[in-house]
Amino acid sequence: MEFALDRTFLLHTLQELVRINSVNPGIDPSGKGEREIALHISENLRNMGVEVNLLESTRGRPSVVGVLPGRGHGKSLMLNAHIDTVGVADMSEPFAAAVRNGRLYGRGAYDMKGSVAAILTAAKAILESDIELQGDLVLTLVADEEYESIGTREVLRHYQTDAAIVTEPTQLQLCLAHKGFIWFEVETRGRAAHGSRFEEGIDANLRMGRVLCELEKLEKSLRRRKGHPLVGPPSLHAALLRGGTGLSTYAARCELKIERRTVPGESEASARGEIENILKKLAQQDETFQANLTTLCVREPFEVAENADIVQALRDSAGRVLQKPPAIIGDSPWMDAALLAAAGIETVVFGPSGGGAHSAEEWVDIESVEKLAAILVHTAVAYCG
Repeated sequence: MEFALDRTFLLHTLQELVRINSVNPGIDPSGKGEREIALHISENLRNMGVEVNLLESTRGRPSVVGVLPGRGHGKSLMLNAHIDTVGVADMSEPFAAAVRNGRLYGRGAYDMKGSVAAILTAAKAILESDIELQGDLVLTLVADEEYESIGTREVLRHYQTDAAIVTEPTQLQLCLAHKGFIWFEVETRGRAAHGSRFEEGIDANLRMGRVLCELEKLEKSLRRRKGHPLVGPPSLHAALLRGGTGLSTYAARCELKIERRTVPGESEASARGEIENILKKLAQQDETFQANLTTLCVREPFEVAENADIVQALRDSAGRVLQKPPAIIGDSPWMDAALLAAAGIETVVFGPSGGGAHSAEEWVDIESVEKLAAILVHTAVAYCG
């Protein structure tokens, strides 16, 4: 199989993408969202002759889907990347797309417009070569991964493939698992009264203190667990705390928001049960203790078998380009990979090298983006046939 990567196209495309402000408005209300970048990507794909569909169930938040149809005799593969970014506070030149020492700098360069450029370059290489895929290659450049994942969720309502590669940055390592998370809210209830009337007041804040003490014990026990071989043990932290209305008033209620990071094999029910047991114990110790627990959000952990077909195809292709087998890793942040896997799509995560995701200086290694593009071409041929 012979193909040529258009490296000039890759670098030019990456710079254009980084220069477009696609800050997620769910994170920063001043963010421009994904419309401009989605239209730019759509134009690129149409110029290649690719069939394009814009999905926009949420106004101003489109995702782009491009389809390279196969001949109908092979398995289908999705290449996935998100086009939104986090905010640009404290960045001196967030949209300059400056190139220095083989690195391209700017918001989203690493997370994850480098991957978008690699996907577009891989599609261009396939279309301009004599490669004829048997199965469909579906390109999904999605909105809102950084906040609510409305883009990938909408894609899944319209498209189903046999396998997917989520091109989140992994330093050109093969990621087979990542953690999930659950957001819980605990509310303790007391009785408001004047601060001088202790016989009347019940302090919800002090009762939340008891909860916090027990949660610290639970957190330590989570860290001592054997954990997952690729992502380590689960964890928990008390993220937000609010209670009381004034210095001279007993707090009638106190709210605590908790984030519980989960590992493959854990469930929302088991994590919730651990906190419910704490609240039951505290209620048994003091009849004035009242509390309730609410689950606010659940994002499942992700794991794929090492012997899955897409993993084997990607590993072989990466080994061919990198001239050595890629390392196998797990990662701690949540990704859209979990949504794709939950939909029955065999999914793996693999992306470029760089640094500074969500920080004041973000960059991607340009050579790694080129290697990613080549690996995606080889994998599409190997998997789709």
